[in-house]
Amino acid sequence: MIQFKNISKDYQLKGQTLHALDQVNLDIPEGCIFGIIGYSGAGKSTLVRLINLLERPTAGQVIINGQDLTQLDAAALRHERANIGMIFQHFNLLQSKTVAANIEMPLKLLGIPKAEREKRLEELLDFIDLKHKRDAFPDELSGGQKQRVGIARALANHPKILLCDEATSALDPQTTKSVLALLKKINREQNITIVMVTHEMDVIETICDRVAVMEAGKVIETGTTVEIFSQPQHPTTKNFIQTVLQQQLPQNIFAQLEHQHHHSIYCLQFIGKSAQQPVVQALIKQFDISLNILFANMTEINGIVIGQMFVQLLGEEVLIQQAIEFLQAYEVRVIQSGEPV
Repeated sequence: MIQFKNISKDYQLKGQTLHALDQVNLDIPEGCIFGIIGYSGAGKSTLVRLINLLERPTAGQVIINGQDLTQLDAAALRHERANIGMIFQHFNLLQSKTVAANIEMPLKLLGIPKAEREKRLEELLDFIDLKHKRDAFPDELSGGQKQRVGIARALANHPKILLCDEATSALDPQTTKSVLALLKKINREQNITIVMVTHEMDVIETICDRVAVMEAGKVIETGTTVEIFSQPQHPTTKNFIQTVLQQQLPQNIFAQLEHQHHHSIYCLQFIGKSAQQPVVQALIKQFDISLNILFANMTEINGIVIGQMFVQLLGEEVLIQQAIEFLQAYEVRVIQSGEPV
């Protein structure tokens, strides 16, 4: 649905050329929740602002449903932008307008008749559960309520795409959870493609179907959220995963155990069915080896369970190799000292 083809974006700053985006190629499927994650300055916000051409690329194409937006005249671009809603980190509400007036604003700018605007307003107030705040002003609302108003405003014109630029960064954890649940509901019930820009991996974990990781203006890794969490390839991606799913033992503990028994530390990764079977119990029963559980954690992404267990395996080398093959037969991924076996 959304394609970036050979996208570059340069800025001139004090006589210097800043390369914000460098030859980005990326496809975002229709109807999914797509996360774009990266540290500050990675280029993720610039990339998402290209989708509705709030920023124009220096080179390359932005294609939505087969239409290259960079080739449209002003009138045609305004028409396409009407299909794209956007919500922001700091809400961007008009402080002098009521909740109702803020939500109605896009419809008013498009010249929608008053009766039709009122009908849509009632639908949206009901959807975000803020009918009782219809006549309130933004400074009378909590952060979560302000963001719900922002979401309702973005949905006013029945968009096909919803852009979320750090939409939860200014919210507390509980409010973030409720806003993410609302966005997921919008995606599932209205089949709106949602593009989430964030620097928080737990947002990706909670809501996204697919994810792209950015660094220095480039997309360095893409895949389904399950793939990215279970088998991150790039060091930057691994650092992000580490914030929500511990990928390694503390270095001092690892060094002590390795000093006692060289190459005895393993990470066992369980995905899907293997995470719900008593594989470790069966392993202990079947093989005459010692298994010391050092650490374990688990998360769920789109209904798929991902579990990790750090263990120390001690015993005869032949038996340990057989035990590893036993685990692999149950689709458990086995990693020794940070490297796949």
